Amino acid sequence: MRKTTTLIKNADVVVTMDAKRAELKGASILIENGAIIGVGNNLSTADEIIDATGCVVTPGLINTHHHLFQSLVRGVPAGQDALLFGWLKTLYPIFQRMEGEDMYVSAQSGLAELALSGCSLSSDHQYIFPNDVKMEHAINGAQSIGVRFHATRGAMSVGESNGGLPPDSLVEKESLILKDFERVISQLHDPSQNAMVQVGLAPCSPFTVSEGLMRDTAAMALDKNVMLHTHLAENDEDIAYSLEKFGCRPGEYAERLGWTGNHVWHAHCVKLNSDEINLFARTKTGVAHCPCSNCRLGSGIAPVREMRDGGVKVGLGVDGSASNDAGHLLSEARQLLLLQRVKNGANSMRAREALEIATLGGASVLNRTDLGSIEIGKRADIAIWDITGLAAAGAWDPVAALVLNGPFNVRDLFVEGKPVVSSGRLANQEEGMIAHLHHSVRNRSITMRMILHGMTYDIGNFIIASII
Repeated sequence: MRKTTTLIKNADVVVTMDAKRAELKGASILIENGAIIGVGNNLSTADEIIDATGCVVTPGLINTHHHLFQSLVRGVPAGQDALLFGWLKTLYPIFQRMEGEDMYVSAQSGLAELALSGCSLSSDHQYIFPNDVKMEHAINGAQSIGVRFHATRGAMSVGESNGGLPPDSLVEKESLILKDFERVISQLHDPSQNAMVQVGLAPCSPFTVSEGLMRDTAAMALDKNVMLHTHLAENDEDIAYSLEKFGCRPGEYAERLGWTGNHVWHAHCVKLNSDEINLFARTKTGVAHCPCSNCRLGSGIAPVREMRDGGVKVGLGVDGSASNDAGHLLSEARQLLLLQRVKNGANSMRAREALEIATLGGASVLNRTDLGSIEIGKRADIAIWDITGLAAAGAWDPVAALVLNGPFNVRDLFVEGKPVVSSGRLANQEEGMIAHLHHSVRNRSITMRMILHGMTYDIGNFIIASII
């Protein structure tokens, strides 16, 4: 096969995120067959040349926590002003009506939105599998956009009748969960260094699965060499539940069940205390920080400054669209910076550190040593940001402007050296068609299924009422 080369040329600044955090002015990047083979100022020829004059170039952003299926339930009125547990109870009846088409469409639209915000790799925490839904539906959606995908097979096994939060109709038998864990690892996980699709195991949360499933999942992950993911210490309700049901805080619960280590990352961790921060740092356990979602649900401000200073791996996550209502990863970096300054002072978080968490931080959390920086030998996941427009007008520091100004959408995004966004538009799909299909599925599939099952639900200016 003929080797092909692409040259990203004459960038105003290349933000490498290498060990020295070098920023190269007027630099170029040479790509060959998905890998970065040159970075510097003396690169001039290639099969294809991309002019990056007037642009800042960064590694592709990395999203470490999402629930893509929630893209179909944004802004449900009854849940708009609820705390975490009440919000979930509002949405569970809708979740249990979802089918495979819903998963594909929501993944496609959610990842399209992320790609336009500069995201080259996204994880996904899918913890509902009603009506013969499989992980393949979301993976197919990701492949249609062209981004890297770390799909985690979630699960809920403890329903209301056994003291859990979800309705019994939405939980699965643990024997079947473990069987499908093995299936998705065997059939869908790519363990290679440059993988486009990887799979992790992700029981939903301590309040939706049993201790036994948590232990069994941890053992399987070690045996199969895949990563572990769940929600932890998200808000005060979460802490109270852990103290009441398990007699300990979430960090201790995670540790005693095998849920700490370099192969583990937890979402939110808003309420970690100093002992838990030290535990995560000592065990190299990662955290997906979701600032906008934490604000939306009133969960609090996560101790990111303390975690970073203590040596905890931290990445950014947009979380599910139902608890964020947006999927713009660069905006999450800005929100991260602002919240840490509110909590700790104006000098507690720099724009460049927020950008680092959105790139190199996410790669570290997901154990992707091949990503997160622009260096020779790394994979060519690269974002090009046009800073000549109104959003950055007057900005003295173009790198800081990416976080402080905006919001920005990416001009060009490459994943494995292939275009995913070109000139501000999706390269592999038509955005209008994605949006049309998304709205059609929401209106036809979810709404009509709820009507046919005799459910009454307020979705805005009108009421969906039972017709039976």
